[in-house]
Amino acid sequence: MMKARLIYNPTSGQEIIKKYIADILDKLEQYGYEASAYQTTAEQDSAKKEAARATEAGFDLIIAAGGDGTINEVVAGISPFEKRPQLAIVPTGTTNDFARALKIPRGKPLEAIEIIGKNQILNIDVGHAVIRETQDEQYFINIAAGGGLTELTYSVPSHLKTAFGYLAYLAKGAELLPRVRKAPVRVVHDEGVFEGDISMFFAALTNSVGGFEKIAPDAKLDDGLFTLILVKTDNLFELIALLAIVANGKHLDDVNLEYIKTSKIEIEALGGQKILLNLDGEYGGDAPVQFDNLKGHLDMYVNLDEINDDHYLGDEETLALEAVAQKFAEEANKIKDEDEED
Repeated sequence: MMKARLIYNPTSGQEIIKKYIADILDKLEQYGYEASAYQTTAEQDSAKKEAARATEAGFDLIIAAGGDGTINEVVAGISPFEKRPQLAIVPTGTTNDFARALKIPRGKPLEAIEIIGKNQILNIDVGHAVIRETQDEQYFINIAAGGGLTELTYSVPSHLKTAFGYLAYLAKGAELLPRVRKAPVRVVHDEGVFEGDISMFFAALTNSVGGFEKIAPDAKLDDGLFTLILVKTDNLFELIALLAIVANGKHLDDVNLEYIKTSKIEIEALGGQKILLNLDGEYGGDAPVQFDNLKGHLDMYVNLDEINDDHYLGDEETLALEAVAQKFAEEANKIKDEDEED
């Protein structure tokens, strides 16, 4: 019998997950798993350590239940291993950016766990970060960022997240926005080098960042590429204008942005400046840093029925079949056109 381990954060969101543990385990049993649960603690990296232990123990499936931070820890625990279990998520956090991208029901634990029953799996990309000064290795599943508003997620106290949810982020964002300042950086990517002043950067693996689902509208979950966004202004009114057009996905050609597709990124601050890193909403160290995209690193249960086809490539067999179908259609149209000409 296959083994599944539920790793859940009891304080995430409105602490709703605690009501559903028995029902989730029952569902997993129905899907053919011998299921067990682990409640994370206040100990640092509690979810990460349990995910690594379960991976070493040979579990077939790990389910991460909590917010983006909990999911990040579980991914970090699994990713270093050569043989990795499948991963599913039960999103119960405040923003749940990663769940938005995968179209997993948010704040509805039983609906989220039923995604496993659909048996729709995608080999998704994982971000790998190496902090140059310490050689510390970290992983992220949704977003790496730095500067300006990117400190937002880890500067909002946990008790405010639990009590006020997204309102806590809005209040903190309004406080931070006037304090955003540019800093000189050097950014190396697949297409070349950017050297200049930026107020923020984002290296996104999905299309959903901070509740905005169109900040990287052409991002794919499994193409091996980051969407790198460099914000080149710190003018308050220009930043507010950018936020407005980001909501509509109309920012890609804005003069205040660099929008780049790349598999690797190196970022360092110049002139004695400091850039704090945010990895999936948690403090991740300071630049200089190198990011690498680990293409198709994790087998993930996703809601493919709801994900826009433009947001994933799919497996090689499906791609090959689609290519054959496309070629067939082209040849059929060519024959049709020739017949009509005759």
